Amino acid sequence: MAIPETYKTYRRTTGTVPLTINQTTETTPKNLGPKDVLLKIHSVSLNYRDIAMLNGAYPAPILDNGIPASDAAAEVAAVGSAVQKFKVGDHVSPIFFVNFFTGDELEPLQGLGGDVEGVLGEYAVFSEDILVRLPEHLSWDEASTIACAGVTAWSSINGLKKLSPESSYVLLEGTGGVSMFALLLLIDAGIKTIITSSSDAKIAQLQKLSPLITGINYKTTPDISAEVQRITNGRGAAIVVNNIGPGSIASNIDSLATGGSIKVVGFLGGFTGDWNPSELLKLLWKRANIQGIAVGTKSDFEALNAHLAERKISLQPLIDRVFALDEAKDAVDHMAAGRHVGKIIIKVAE
Repeated sequence: MAIPETYKTYRRTTGTVPLTINQTTETTPKNLGPKDVLLKIHSVSLNYRDIAMLNGAYPAPILDNGIPASDAAAEVAAVGSAVQKFKVGDHVSPIFFVNFFTGDELEPLQGLGGDVEGVLGEYAVFSEDILVRLPEHLSWDEASTIACAGVTAWSSINGLKKLSPESSYVLLEGTGGVSMFALLLLIDAGIKTIITSSSDAKIAQLQKLSPLITGINYKTTPDISAEVQRITNGRGAAIVVNNIGPGSIASNIDSLATGGSIKVVGFLGGFTGDWNPSELLKLLWKRANIQGIAVGTKSDFEALNAHLAERKISLQPLIDRVFALDEAKDAVDHMAAGRHVGKIIIKVAE
């Protein structure tokens, strides 16, 4: 594989927010460390966190002038002298947290595109220890959606454990990447799924995927929990995937089934909520819980990849729109506008 002397990448600007991203030209590394792997990036997918960093709304440290984005599908272009797990031509992805392998780690987590350099460029170098092999049946664009949205979705639904097609419902907030990825996993497993949106058109589009999907327009049906209880005949949802943050926790609790769990994965609605803390006591009577989901481990990523490969699940329905690398700023603006359904892809190479 021919490797160029230089390559294009993007970096966040510095200074006061809102920041933006600018394209730069950088020198391709010639001397790899023993366990280093040079990746040729084919596709990158964006996440809400990428926008939050630019707007000053991300609740964690980020590198000044850092390379954004965490999710990529890549091809091994060159390997260091001690690399044993991968060879040139393999399809791989770096994991989201570079120090989160099994879940037993106690040190603060470090995430790609945040406090570690990200993947929005033509090439990148990572240790072989933080790479996973991608399912062979997926396109580059599809595979680029797994690292954050996919693994978060997989963790949120507990790897589909303890969910029954006969009795379980799962409630997904919104139609972003995590919800859409979870939706595809759930309907493949035969699990009845409720998803919220402010658009009847979006709901109608999603319901074409499967009769297992029920949509709730939260603009016209503001009492989400009452509607969930009606849809489930009073049973409630076994899992609620909370993308909104604290603002919807009270409604989430009322939507839960006995023994259910709220999985907090995002903060689209901000960091505060207008509800009485006594609502938390309802968790006692429901024997339910609230769990924070920090994407997942390398082991989770590998388990999801194995599941996708075994079931031959297509991720094409996840993809909202594809931009070229030189259109990366337009892709960021499209994400910020919030009108997408699923994932926004930046095509770096064919």
